[in-house]
Amino acid sequence: MAKVRIRCAIYTRKSTEEGLEQEFNSLDAQYEACAAYIKSQKHENWRQIKKRYDDGGVSGGTLGRPGLQALLADIGAGLVDRIVVYKIDRLTRSLSDFSKIIDRLDAASASFVSVTQSFNTATSMGRLTLHMLLSFAQFEREVTAERIRDKIAASKAKGLWMGGPAPLGYDPHPDKTVRGLVVNPEEAQQVVILFALYDQLGSLREVRDAAETKNIRSKRRTYKSGKRLGGAIMTKGQIHHILTNAIYIGKIRHKVLIYEGQHKAIVDPELWQRVQEKLQEASARHRGSGQIKSNASLKGKLFDDTGDRLTPTHTKKNGRVIRYYISNRLIHAKDSTGWRLPAIEIEGALSVAVKDHLHRILQKEFTEIEDHEAVSGKLAQINEMARFNLIQRVDLSTSKLGVTLNADACKGLFGSEFQSNFFASSLHLAKRGCGRKLILGERLPVPDATLIRTLARAHSWLARIKSGDPISAIAKSEATSESFIRTRLPLALLSPKIQKAIMTGALPPELTLSKFTKSPLPIDWIEQETLYLD
Repeated sequence: MAKVRIRCAIYTRKSTEEGLEQEFNSLDAQYEACAAYIKSQKHENWRQIKKRYDDGGVSGGTLGRPGLQALLADIGAGLVDRIVVYKIDRLTRSLSDFSKIIDRLDAASASFVSVTQSFNTATSMGRLTLHMLLSFAQFEREVTAERIRDKIAASKAKGLWMGGPAPLGYDPHPDKTVRGLVVNPEEAQQVVILFALYDQLGSLREVRDAAETKNIRSKRRTYKSGKRLGGAIMTKGQIHHILTNAIYIGKIRHKVLIYEGQHKAIVDPELWQRVQEKLQEASARHRGSGQIKSNASLKGKLFDDTGDRLTPTHTKKNGRVIRYYISNRLIHAKDSTGWRLPAIEIEGALSVAVKDHLHRILQKEFTEIEDHEAVSGKLAQINEMARFNLIQRVDLSTSKLGVTLNADACKGLFGSEFQSNFFASSLHLAKRGCGRKLILGERLPVPDATLIRTLARAHSWLARIKSGDPISAIAKSEATSESFIRTRLPLALLSPKIQKAIMTGALPPELTLSKFTKSPLPIDWIEQETLYLD
């Protein structure tokens, strides 16, 4: 009986554009290696598809690649049976993205093969091996990220500006090899006016109104793509960020630390200090107002699954005020369908959800900015209250929440409209008495990076033990204790199904590393899966 014909598509990728102009570049080398491998499998009836799927100068940390999207579309259309790549990391460097790709392949009964790593996802062992290799790839990315953060911290300690959108009053140094800021005279004058106005008026609202009258606008930016942003009326949040930014007195801030900068100051230090004291006094007056209802940041914006509006309320326990949002119908009578959510939890979950959504939106808006702090620099101007002000409505259900943002508020804050002002985020609730209580809220299942790293280390330790190394030697080389290794080594003996769940983030959220290390592990895989997965 003739073997079924397997249509093979070659996918190639290179992270940077360096060298792509050459007649024979890295993409061509990958393509030829994959083509040769397909020919070697001619006896298995593998056949190469002539269409090329290349991504040059695109990171493997995103799925937004033209070549990859074209390939996935052809797989969905039933035109491809198997993807052939030179190395796994050419396809993706992200565990979560890999899980999405595998789901697409499974749905189309397709698989993929790595030329330089002898396995394929058509077998369960190949899938497990792939999960393990990707966990090391993700670990490498995280270590690289840590090194970058350390370098940024060291550079800021020397007073260097590390890139991102330049603040109002400054422009990036014209020499792109120099990490620094130069004063923009026209904007610098506007900054000084803002500080003088607050020193005189002592009110952000009055400063905002005066700034609008004086035609002081947010910083105008023109990007390489030609897109222009900014020039909008400034909000109180933006003005507050300017007034509290130590960069205007020649300093560089890194998290909670402030260092002497290498750029020129715009504002007189005495004026800046007076403004800080007045801002702190105003903040203290606000905190001491004693009006609990003013803390209900989401008042009038939350709606339950019946369309009933949630109303802020509070109780007192041991002298401590505990705030809630409850369905209106619970005010007058008991109702088993009513909602009762702890205010701190739902506000925290929404704050994170909105921040993540804005991060994704701004990443798309600023794709031409290479410095990875550009997006975070923009988001740093938006505090929690500003994020709540962007929310127009939140619709709650037992499995998710739908957030509608205020289009005018977004345009006023960012200077441009978003393609969509709605996004959804998963929500986990449990019934509590006559209502419901928020117990967990996440945007998507996210693999536990700590658990994945420990699983990878457990496998490496087990391999060394099999080769004859004693645990004492391993502990010494790892600069840790034997007990540390002994409590984590059993992770390598988990069933393949549980290990896959760890890699893809499919474990129940309460199954943390501590849960695995502090409870005895059954030897039988079925017992393990019953204990941890059922």
